[in-house]
Amino acid sequence: MMTISSRAAATAFASLLLMSSAFAQATAPATPAPATKMAPAEKKAEKPRTAASLECSKDADTKGVHGKERKKFMSECKKAAADKAK
Repeated sequence: MMTISSRAAATAFASLLLMSSAFAQATAPATPAPATKMAPAEKKAEKPRTAASLECSKDADTKGVHGKERKKFMSECKKAAADKAK
């Protein structure tokens, strides 16, 4: 059976081993990247979605259309909605 002092010594030793890896981490680069670059999502402002677009999206979801087929479906659906509105 281990005594309290040997348990404390084992715990201290394990803590030192774990802490040494925290101090071994590399430092940050001296020159940070320029902050003027914007992410692609920030460059392009989003347009508000139309009611026809939302309806077509719901239809595509219910039909389980994904990928290129969804893009084609959405295009045709929105064209049909535009023709219907005229």
